[in-house]
Amino acid sequence: MKFISWNIDSLNAALTSTSARALLTRQVLEKIAAEDADIVAIQETKLPAAGMNGKQEAALQAYFPDYECAWVSSGPPARKGYAGTMALYKKSLTVKADFPKIDAPEPMDEEGRMVTLELPDFYFNLVYTPNAGDGLKRLAERQIWDRRYADYLAGLDADKPVIACGDYNVAHKEIDLAHPENNHRSAGFTDEEREGFTYLLSRGFTDTFRHIHGDVEGVYSWWAQRIRTSKINNSGWRIDYFLISDRMKDKVVRSEMMDSGTRQDHAPILLEIADF
Repeated sequence: MKFISWNIDSLNAALTSTSARALLTRQVLEKIAAEDADIVAIQETKLPAAGMNGKQEAALQAYFPDYECAWVSSGPPARKGYAGTMALYKKSLTVKADFPKIDAPEPMDEEGRMVTLELPDFYFNLVYTPNAGDGLKRLAERQIWDRRYADYLAGLDADKPVIACGDYNVAHKEIDLAHPENNHRSAGFTDEEREGFTYLLSRGFTDTFRHIHGDVEGVYSWWAQRIRTSKINNSGWRIDYFLISDRMKDKVVRSEMMDSGTRQDHAPILLEIADF
């Protein structure tokens, strides 16, 4: 089976805008569609609470005609058009969709941060983890989120194996970003966030990229938009992950970043596992 995860940074802009960036985004969407994955996980949709309009639905359907869609957006008291996640899955799959809340600090549970699909043999969870924010103003809440999310995934894992993915907003190790020496108190690389990710893995999960590629350096999934040369210079971070229950790790065939061309921000990530 094949899975793709991508923080798209506004599905609305990707599907309807005519900006140069939107055109680059649609080129990436075309690459994703061509992979014919079983499930595509999208984060940061930024859709309104009512979801897509007719024009957006038609545009998305043109890329993914053989897929069903499960989505959740932010709602009160969370900001409108903030965060949001979506799962596209092949119509041939037997799926039950859920939009879990994990008793996270308010309003994180209302920001549309998770979709979980239950399939006969495994759970598929996609997540858009809260960012610690400018000045680390949300770091304390983020630490609570990390623990609650780990508890949630471990609960799923107790029932059947789990494949989890998304934008986890943390570079786990120094080799997961280009300049660790300058970022130890930056959001996404604090000791607290890194420890939270270590704790998550300790609950029975494997970072599939590291499982396949070991300690390879210089491979990232995100490059800052605000720094014009970040991608040219490969000054990136690896903050997007596919995790898998430890007992499934030997089924991993591929775990890699997809080429997103010159578009800065997140690149899609791909996981292929041997069929159950």
